[in-house]
Amino acid sequence: MAGWAGFEAAAPDLAAEARHFLEAGRHLTLATIRPDGAPRISGTEVQLRDGAMWFGSMWRSPKALDLQRDPRFALHSASTEPPDWVGDAKVSGRVVEIHDPDEKSRAIAAAGGAPPGPFHLFRAEIEEVVVIVLGDPADHLVARRWTPGGGLRRLELR
Repeated sequence: MAGWAGFEAAAPDLAAEARHFLEAGRHLTLATIRPDGAPRISGTEVQLRDGAMWFGSMWRSPKALDLQRDPRFALHSASTEPPDWVGDAKVSGRVVEIHDPDEKSRAIAAAGGAPPGPFHLFRAEIEEVVVIVLGDPADHLVARRWTPGGGLRRLELR
């Protein structure tokens, strides 16, 4: 697995495109795993800072409890409706919960203020990044996929 900085170093163009889609909308969709093994979809906000991808969560929320029990996640960028849709980004991996008060203070400063009450902070370790865009001409999709062990691959979907 890699942190965001490792991904950026290995695939800088794809990382810039993924960042564009991840930062285009404030609310992203996060998939976690419920105690019974079923998927759970939650809204989330993400910060890309200090070479890492960070998720916050309200204290003891179902999303946070899922991630504490099973750190696997999948994240999807905000999407627009056709014909305005030009692409999106997906990131999957595992999270590490951060308990360090200094790191939590940096997250508060980066977010522009503290959430009400206690909160959870998670750092993502990345196993896969996929960016899908419209091809040229717009009669197909182009998927680019990066993994730490497999590098960068490109696939045209028709």
